[in-house]
Amino acid sequence: MEHRSADSDAPLDRVRPLIRVRQTREFTDEPVSRAELDAIADVARWTGSSTNEQPWRFIVLAERDTLHRIAEIGLPQTRPLITATAAVAIVLPDDPAYAISYAYDEGRAAERILVAASALDLGAGIAWIRTEVGAAVRELLNVPPDRRIRSLVAIGHPTAAGRRPKSGVGRARRPRAEMVFEERWPGE
Repeated sequence: MEHRSADSDAPLDRVRPLIRVRQTREFTDEPVSRAELDAIADVARWTGSSTNEQPWRFIVLAERDTLHRIAEIGLPQTRPLITATAAVAIVLPDDPAYAISYAYDEGRAAERILVAASALDLGAGIAWIRTEVGAAVRELLNVPPDRRIRSLVAIGHPTAAGRRPKSGVGRARRPRAEMVFEERWPGE
């Protein structure tokens, strides 16, 4: 059952920029400005966290050699770092007792970094650091052993190919009726 009035598109139009945030994995050589990186870092810093613990720390990366070394260490999950001109590493305590809470906070921060990059007309894509390569990335970035990096968000100016939709019009998401239900799970 869909309850949408004639003016229901007005709120959708206002949030459309959020709907258009997407992963970008191909970037031009144009560097991201220091002011843009600072703005993105502040958005990350102001992201909400469970019980306002703010467990993460962020390492802003703009040295191409460092980005390429991380990309080489973690391929294929780090592919966006090959062409990115910047990235933000999300560093969390390595405490298994809080793994679920930290994963939640990490996801919120990563998504906010994507949104901030999009608002600045930049592209961003999440890169993952697998457990088996985590120590090498920690060492490269001088991160203490009681912390871990699982996500980095690659940032840059998207190439034309990087801006192109990956799915055909109307195929990027399942139909609303298959994903959004009113009040209860639909009956059979």
